[in-house]
Amino acid sequence: MPRRHFLLALLVGALLVLSPALAHHGWTGGETIELTGTITAVRLGNPHGEVTLDVKGEAWTVEVGQPWRNTRAGLAEGDLAEGVELRVSGEHAGERLLKAEQLWIGEEHHVLYPDRI
Repeated sequence: MPRRHFLLALLVGALLVLSPALAHHGWTGGETIELTGTITAVRLGNPHGEVTLDVKGEAWTVEVGQPWRNTRAGLAEGDLAEGVELRVSGEHAGERLLKAEQLWIGEEHHVLYPDRI
C-alpha cells in the first residue's frame, strides 16, 4: 500500500506543477480577430515569441510561435522585425493580447497553427 500512495502523490504533484503551464499555453476559445499594424518591438524565442504591434496608436502584444513553428510556417530571420507591416489573425486572449494563428507580411501568408484555422 505505501508504494501505491507514493505513486499517487507523485502523479498529483506532477499535475499540480504542470497545470499552470498548460493553462498558460492552452487556447481559451476566445474570439478570432484580425489586426494590421507596424511591429515596434520583437522578442523571439521560447516558450513563444512576442511582437508588439502598433495598431492605430495602440500597442498590442501578439504571441507568435516557438522558433521551430515560425520556421515551419516559412518565416525567415528578419521577417518579424521592427518597422515591418504585419496583418495577423488569431485568438483575442486578453486586453490587447492576440495569439497569432496566421499572419501576412506583404502578400506572403504564414500559417503558424494549421489545426486552428
